[in-house]
Amino acid sequence: MKIQNAFRLGLVATLGVGLGILILGSIASLATILSYIGAALFLSLGLDPAIAFLERHKVPRWAAILTVLAAVVAALTGVVFAVIPIISEQVNQLIEFVPVLSRRFLSGELVVTLQEAFPNLQVEEIVVAMTKAVNDFVTNPDQLVGLFGGVLQFGVALSAGLFGIVIVVILTLYFAGSLPSMKRGLYQLVPASRRERFTDLSEQISESVGRYVVGQVTLALVNGLLSFIFLSIIDAPFPALLALLAFLFSLVPLVGTISGSILIVLICLIPGLGSPLTALAAAIYYLIYMQVEAYVLSPRIMNKAVAVPASVVVIAALAGGSLLGLLGALIAIPTAAAILLIIKQVVIPRQNTL
Repeated sequence: MKIQNAFRLGLVATLGVGLGILILGSIASLATILSYIGAALFLSLGLDPAIAFLERHKVPRWAAILTVLAAVVAALTGVVFAVIPIISEQVNQLIEFVPVLSRRFLSGELVVTLQEAFPNLQVEEIVVAMTKAVNDFVTNPDQLVGLFGGVLQFGVALSAGLFGIVIVVILTLYFAGSLPSMKRGLYQLVPASRRERFTDLSEQISESVGRYVVGQVTLALVNGLLSFIFLSIIDAPFPALLALLAFLFSLVPLVGTISGSILIVLICLIPGLGSPLTALAAAIYYLIYMQVEAYVLSPRIMNKAVAVPASVVVIAALAGGSLLGLLGALIAIPTAAAILLIIKQVVIPRQNTL
């Protein structure tokens, strides 16, 4: 190809590269805000099935939104008043137990107990190494300065997290109220010849996202309730607190249940709080529960929401978590379901006509 004006071509190419860098930099700068918007949109789509159900029963949308929000607030309030007093009491018990554990450690009684529980483990050598590491850390001023900086960073991150939660809640309310108008505005951007097909696919995708959110919350509630019952039966330490941890971890797809189960088993191993027998019983229970969840509960609950093969679920969750962290792991599975839906209903029929 013959270049007529090299200067003009170079100028246009430079401006194009600069514009691309500017756009990418702007997206990186707005990453946090975009995450808030994505989380709020995801939650509003999760509330939409309940709002649509009330609308189908002749309830105005504004009243349906208020009813659903009131139900959510009432449920959260009920959980707070039912669980928080128990958790507060158990946290106080944990705080009171810390000095006892410290005295047992200083007197050497804890080391003897651990050595009897794990005879093949060199507990005394591990304790000596840990004590030396702690002493080195405390006597090093550079480490203390770094610790103070870490505490300060944690405080800043906690404040930013609370601010983000408030922003997400406010955006969720706005999105839930204006979701139909947002959809109509998006549909009008599509050419009229393809608008009906695009609308149909978009509605299927939004419905699948809403059902997925409801299904994931249902699985988390089941895990939390069953955990509380079983942990109370085996006299595990702080069953209400551990059940709350099981519920919160189960909200994260794929790895949440196993991560929460490992944490609960480790807490049951703490001498003076639990025992190896209690931890073993908890480990066996969670191994059984994870099989039941994977082969009984999840297929019955989630297959009605999103029909995604197991291998695609694993790949999507890992990729989403690597790209966007917790938010990416949450939206990865419905995103994969949307892509599969487009492939099945758009790409494959188009290929069959060629």
